[in-house]
Amino acid sequence: MAKLIYPINVSLDGYMEDDDGNLAWSISDEEIFTFWADFLCSIGTYLYGRRMYEAMVYWEKEKLQIPSNFTSGDQPDTLSEFARIWQKAEKIVYSRTLQDVSSARTRIDDEFNPDAIRKLKESSSSDITIGGPHLAKQAISMGLVDELHILIHPIILGGGKRALPDNLNMPLELLSERRFASGVVHLHYRLML
Repeated sequence: MAKLIYPINVSLDGYMEDDDGNLAWSISDEEIFTFWADFLCSIGTYLYGRRMYEAMVYWEKEKLQIPSNFTSGDQPDTLSEFARIWQKAEKIVYSRTLQDVSSARTRIDDEFNPDAIRKLKESSSSDITIGGPHLAKQAISMGLVDELHILIHPIILGGGKRALPDNLNMPLELLSERRFASGVVHLHYRLML
């Protein structure tokens, strides 16, 4: 049975984007891109809300812009590998407003159905991720999310879009942790449902 995992980049104070919807503070360096690429190798399906899908569809491009914080000569290989992994996975976008998708292996569902997610988990041989705080909030509150992979960035935003739902009281079991040279810390938790 597959696990449903919520992987997210957050500020130290728990926001995934600032008050203006900006995510630039969370742009990964090569070490973190490598971490995410390794993590995504075990993922077969991505579940997205519309806004998160629109941000991630960038990885469907053939030519990628290299972030300015990459320093090694292998920049294109790291980005290309991340893009290749993203492109080969199935994607389900939950939206009532999105009419078309611009990536392969992608379909739109207008309703987030917990029974359909449970069946997907039971039938999948690879794990599943959920992206976007609104969609994740629904899945967490329905008891569907099994694990959290949180990358905490060394920045305080003071406001914006929260990565985790408010008024959530749920014990977690720490499975692993890792510190990156940039000061980012990865925490891997299992939700104790």
